[in-house]
Amino acid sequence: MEPIFETATVAPPPSGLRIESFVDGGAGGERALADDVLDGLTRPFKELPPKHFYDAHGAQLFDRICDLPEYYPTRTERAILTANADAIVEATGATELVELGSGTAAKTRLLLDAMRRAGTLVRYVPFDVTESMVRDVARALVDEYDGLDVHGIVGDFDRHLHRVPDPNPEGSRIVAFLGGTIGNFTPGSRRRFLRRIAAMLAPGDHLLLGTDLVKDPAVIEAAYNDSAGITAAFNLNVLRVLNRELDANFDLDQFSHVAFFDREHEWIEMRLRSVCHQSVRIERLGLDVEFAAREELRTEISAKFTRDRLTADLAAAGLQLAEMYTDPQDLFAVSLARKP
Repeated sequence: MEPIFETATVAPPPSGLRIESFVDGGAGGERALADDVLDGLTRPFKELPPKHFYDAHGAQLFDRICDLPEYYPTRTERAILTANADAIVEATGATELVELGSGTAAKTRLLLDAMRRAGTLVRYVPFDVTESMVRDVARALVDEYDGLDVHGIVGDFDRHLHRVPDPNPEGSRIVAFLGGTIGNFTPGSRRRFLRRIAAMLAPGDHLLLGTDLVKDPAVIEAAYNDSAGITAAFNLNVLRVLNRELDANFDLDQFSHVAFFDREHEWIEMRLRSVCHQSVRIERLGLDVEFAAREELRTEISAKFTRDRLTADLAAAGLQLAEMYTDPQDLFAVSLARKP
């Protein structure tokens, strides 16, 4: 294994493994959290972006959620990729895989294995906000895949997407955005983000997108209201993050987990409901926040898709839906879109 090149050092970049970090040793993440809290908790309808769920404890809770019987998206998406990875690689001829929100790259290996079988695998670009995760994945994959070039990016989608390296002009790339994370964006933000992804693609490149599908609302709501209470703990954990990082004094026992399917917008909403009238101090911001009894703070939306909605969103970004792979029950979809 070759040494890692970091932007903070003067060592020359090696050929096999490179990691670039744009989160300033965690300070950038703290600034983003402070900005989001100041913006979101001073609105008439309070909300926070879901990216702040994922500290170390939140990531562990989410891993447990993925194994719950009610939570179908992760295992269903994995089954779709298992069944169709070779077809995806054959259709794209891709030599490079860029993964946004790469995490542990568990599902990614299905695509990397297919690219290796096809003899096209050259480079993998994991992009994630958690530096330790990017480093661990990069080291593991360079060891697992002989000759693989890994260029890790530690950054935030909102600020650092332009840091993804240019594609190799001699090959084609897939940009993968899996897990249904695109559903966390509101419609306007979703289309703007898809346009930014499209700007990373050359003609003939592809976007591989995971989306949860519209279905029986009872199935959707059960996935976010599991009987073991793991999702509730995951939701409440964002308040623990604020207490630790911003010296706030949220009492987690004074908030309850709420998740419901909004039939008009066809998305799930997760909220935290104040069980009483209370005032919370966020010391590092010099901010006092009042919560009325039963007032709710929105922590996540997760949009569900139809083929028509997905096609329209992609078209607004200048992309064309090429293939939509689903499971037998039409619970989830992994879609391949191309730049015409």
